[in-house]
Amino acid sequence: MSVNHHLVGLLLGAEEDWPQAFEAIARRLGVFRTGGVDHILDVERVRISPFNLRDRARQQVVIDRLAYWYYHPREWLKKVALMDDAYLMNSPFSFQSMEKHSAYCALIRLGMNVPETVLVPYKNPIDNVRWAYTSRNYNEPFDLAAIAEEMGYPLFMKPFDGGGWRGVSKVRNQAELMTAYDDSGEMLMHLQKSVEPFDVFARALTIGPETMVMNFRPDQPMHNRYAVDHEFLSAKVGQEAVTISQTVNAFFRWEFNSCEMLVQGDTVLPIDYANACPDVAVTSLHYYFPWAMKSLIKWTAFCAATGRRAKMHVDADPWFAVADDPDLDYDAKLVRYQQLADEHFEKERYTNFCATALPGIDDLVLEWVSSADFDRMLTETVSTTYPEHEREWFMAHFRGLVGLWVSDQEPVPA
Repeated sequence: MSVNHHLVGLLLGAEEDWPQAFEAIARRLGVFRTGGVDHILDVERVRISPFNLRDRARQQVVIDRLAYWYYHPREWLKKVALMDDAYLMNSPFSFQSMEKHSAYCALIRLGMNVPETVLVPYKNPIDNVRWAYTSRNYNEPFDLAAIAEEMGYPLFMKPFDGGGWRGVSKVRNQAELMTAYDDSGEMLMHLQKSVEPFDVFARALTIGPETMVMNFRPDQPMHNRYAVDHEFLSAKVGQEAVTISQTVNAFFRWEFNSCEMLVQGDTVLPIDYANACPDVAVTSLHYYFPWAMKSLIKWTAFCAATGRRAKMHVDADPWFAVADDPDLDYDAKLVRYQQLADEHFEKERYTNFCATALPGIDDLVLEWVSSADFDRMLTETVSTTYPEHEREWFMAHFRGLVGLWVSDQEPVPA
């Protein structure tokens, strides 16, 4: 009996933990069946060298973690998407929208509660011989202190393109504002109203149509930022967080992305929601790491086996039609946005696929996370992440959290 082999390419930076997990689960999954045909996922790590634009790519699906900041593989992704019909988790054609600025603009247009935000010109001239002429003739003088005073302190100054908390400063007064602006140099900055007080910082990781909303504590060290907390949001607020996250992804054609939101009472305020390389490290996700790996395998298998075609370019019209409808209040718009996201991700078809083609995936992942192979991967990751005198403590810490996940998956005795 013939089997359809689907080559999945992992385009990686410095990561080792989740790629090993993905490869291990794919091996254990083996052959799965859908539509009367047997399928198997073959996984390889992509290495990019000079490439002829007419060379045919072998990969059917590519999970990219590199091209957001490394342009050579980004252009390879564009080529394999345009010429070879490779399925990409995140469209390289909307990467510029992964700068916070475009995403802020889109969500404001859709009626989301984005905090007041101002784009501030460069503090220092950019390295361009035309700068002086352009600045003299076209740059409007402005009073940054007056802008901040009108917005009201405290504020955050942060790069418009974001990335790993780089260049983010909280400013409480004019002196801190000017210091942060002076330090920004040639970075283009946003000045954004701080949300204070807020009740909880929520971070949602979305993979395809699946979303996990987590209680995120950014002031904690990385290993302790994701709290194991299942009821920190009301059902209504939790659904809004899911809808916002999936709206961002469906709108911009991203399928592997994280979204950060502050919750103030029953109001959800999205603050950062464009991340080409969302955090999926076992040393930060810990308890939630198995869910992330299982969701990534399921979505990859669905895209490969069903021949799902990638939608590479943004089509804002259906979303803006909802946003501009005067007969819809905010809650009604959220319902329609979720429907559009479900249509984009083929949620019903995906759910049926998982139930029929991958019925044993939960037990398979549970078995692997409980295995010596998982513990080996965890040990290697801890050994390369932490100094020797801290490794014993961190091993106990992560084993305990992953062990809690394992125990939570086991059936409760009658």
